[in-house]
Amino acid sequence: MPRYGRIGAGLAALALLTGLVGATPATAAPSTSLASAVLTYPTAAGTAVSVNDVIQASLKTGTSATFYSSASGTTGVKCAASTFSAKVLSNPTAPGTATESLTAQSFTSCTSNIFGTTGVQSVAVNNLPYTTSVTSGGVVTISGTSAAPIQSTVVLNSLLGPITCVYRTSTNTLTGVAANATNSIAFTNQTLTKFSGPSLCFSTAYFTATYSPVRDTSKTGSPAVFVN
Repeated sequence: MPRYGRIGAGLAALALLTGLVGATPATAAPSTSLASAVLTYPTAAGTAVSVNDVIQASLKTGTSATFYSSASGTTGVKCAASTFSAKVLSNPTAPGTATESLTAQSFTSCTSNIFGTTGVQSVAVNNLPYTTSVTSGGVVTISGTSAAPIQSTVVLNSLLGPITCVYRTSTNTLTGVAANATNSIAFTNQTLTKFSGPSLCFSTAYFTATYSPVRDTSKTGSPAVFVN
């Protein structure tokens, strides 16, 4: 091959190598789904609920909160209205566990069909706030402490005057289930044991209630909260 031919071939190879080295590498296609937080609004995998936001809910329409003397019975206390309020403490990327502080919970419009009682003066949740956790799997756990156990005080009217029944959980926890389909948190037959009170107070109270929809009231329009 003539000298100039070899030189020309060498220059062509050098140009090709230079082009390959200097070429911009191929960019991976962007992911179609970004990591979401455990708690989001107004959709699943939507905008993360902010730390310090207030989450609130009332009873699901058409339901009551009940404290019955057995898991399958209907004797006890029924409340037509109940609400809770909690402040978000942490909201990590899903999957994970968000934490909240349950700062308020109320029960009103309550009635009793316990033999010997004539009505309900009050149902109060004591020792608030309680620490609350929400997992990506939808498990909601409310926890007390040894110094501030989960406790509820029920004051009933009777023919002999008011009687006070105090109940606590043996595990110092209550467990519920969050469901995105209805933006709800449901507690079913959570067991509380009588801590103090006369014999008219039944020994075990089974707490059942469904709260829906759960909303972030710190945001405009109070959008529904989802668990991811």
